Amino acid sequence: MANRTAVMPELSRIEIQDRAVPRLDARQALVRIESVGVCGSDTTYFTVGYIGDWIVNGPIVLGHEVAGTVVEVGAGVTRVKVGDRVAIEPGTPCRDCEDCLAGDYHLCAELVFLATPPYDGALTQFMAMDERNLFPMPGGMSFDEGAMLEPLSVGIWACRRAGLRPGDRVLVTGAGPVGVLAAQAARAFGASSVRVADISPYRLKLAASLGFEVEQAGGDSHEREFDVLLECSGAPTALADGLWRLRNGGRAAMVGMPKQAVELPLSRLNVRELTVSLVNRYAHTWPTAIALVASGRVDAAAIVTHHFPLEGTADALLLAKTEPNSMKAVIHPQR
Repeated sequence: MANRTAVMPELSRIEIQDRAVPRLDARQALVRIESVGVCGSDTTYFTVGYIGDWIVNGPIVLGHEVAGTVVEVGAGVTRVKVGDRVAIEPGTPCRDCEDCLAGDYHLCAELVFLATPPYDGALTQFMAMDERNLFPMPGGMSFDEGAMLEPLSVGIWACRRAGLRPGDRVLVTGAGPVGVLAAQAARAFGASSVRVADISPYRLKLAASLGFEVEQAGGDSHEREFDVLLECSGAPTALADGLWRLRNGGRAAMVGMPKQAVELPLSRLNVRELTVSLVNRYAHTWPTAIALVASGRVDAAAIVTHHFPLEGTADALLLAKTEPNSMKAVIHPQR
């Protein structure tokens, strides 16, 4: 059985290779990959070759937003069966360290995360995964929606990190895929209002079509009217600007990571007793994400704007740079 795989052998080049179908260890299942979303991190690894301390030092397979079908199970597997349509949580922790035992498995120092160097990702036709990373999807959920549970999980985790409560007024800065999904999660968790800010008219129009208040980012509006800030843009001044707009006791979660250092006027902001939390992936979010999408409270499919076969991987990775009127590319390894 062939296993066509999109490999990045060197910077900015994709080569389709036939690789061996993985053999299964105990508690692993073999998944036929159907949908893989392109994340900004994939594009950065493809074009730049590193993110912070994670450096691509050899051939790598990208992609970590993924869903597919179980086609084989290994010894001891009880949570999934052949034929299950599953969404995949891309991080596999050691499960034995202090962080894992405390439930904070996303902080595990030994975390094996798809498409984070040196580990390969999901742009392949067949992949072996620990059964504990596999979450069966309801019958009406598409593979594309299943792949979008990963960026939705980032949004869910941002809401949790910000301590979002029913009735909160929320400002989301950045209307990219994570920002729009975070806005939907905030609304589903009971926010009384959610406003989305961005510089892109196209993305603001999409956010507005989902029922959100929108505003052009970069204005001079500093009125204190929000309880929660979800900063999803990564713009260097977005966090500081957003903090000025929080009420006393406001909470912020920083999702977007600027490439440069961020300056905050803490000596002036501390009198409001604001709380700023950072977001490093997520934990225990997939059941919630599945419930939100299955119930219709989050429209995950709305952010998927372009589709590519495996041979179109390079074009998919560059979509955000070549097509400004785009949100999310999904690659289909079986096509």
